[in-house]
Amino acid sequence: MEEITSISNLKIKEAVKLQQKKYRIQTGLFLLEGYKPIYEAHLENVQIEAVYALKENITEFEFVKDKIVVVTEAILKKISTTQSAPEAIAVAKQKTITLEEIQGKKRIAILENIKDAGNLGTLIRSAAAFSIDVLLLCGDTIDIYNPKVVRSAVGGLFKIPVIKTEIKEVKRIFPNYNFIAAVVNHKNTTLPQDIDYTKPFVIMLGSEADGLSSDAVNIANTLTTIPIAQSTESLNLSVAGSILFYISTSKTI
Repeated sequence: MEEITSISNLKIKEAVKLQQKKYRIQTGLFLLEGYKPIYEAHLENVQIEAVYALKENITEFEFVKDKIVVVTEAILKKISTTQSAPEAIAVAKQKTITLEEIQGKKRIAILENIKDAGNLGTLIRSAAAFSIDVLLLCGDTIDIYNPKVVRSAVGGLFKIPVIKTEIKEVKRIFPNYNFIAAVVNHKNTTLPQDIDYTKPFVIMLGSEADGLSSDAVNIANTLTTIPIAQSTESLNLSVAGSILFYISTSKTI
């Protein structure tokens, strides 16, 4: 079993670089911090390149024992993006999926211009929990392999295909789907519970600050909004998305 004790080791330097988006793009790799994300990735057949762990914790990672590299606490702190370093950090290979590969999927969600890592991670987790088949990221949405997104998704990232694309391309590939735009302050909206989710659909959610773009709203067949108390300004994006995902599931049971 390999052991590394120096934070200047080349492998450690390369792992640290994966904290940055440009290196994740260049290498096609990303970081998994902590037991649960590593274990969930393993269960979903994500290719794990290396698992950096303290000697006293290696028995927890028997499922990837051929990938374990024993390191010091100082090295884990160097690689980690959290204040308290986890018991292990893995380097894993990103999955590449195309729109063509997901044709035939009937329950799709678009997330447009989502910049908050916590919101995106939670939406991924909720989409997986409420049986959304595919998540499509459009516009200026944060990298799904951002370490905070990976942590917030709590394994959901590996249970559902997530693809970066453009809204017009989605409309081209799925022209006959019901495109449902989640909006606020629009007339002629339909209550989420009154929409027919037995037919193929695309739920579209925009950023918390700006909502969906005009391009997204213009291609929508249905506009919907979640009724809230007049004394309340708005819902958190991940809460609103989770409610819509849940309703879409509950109305088809």
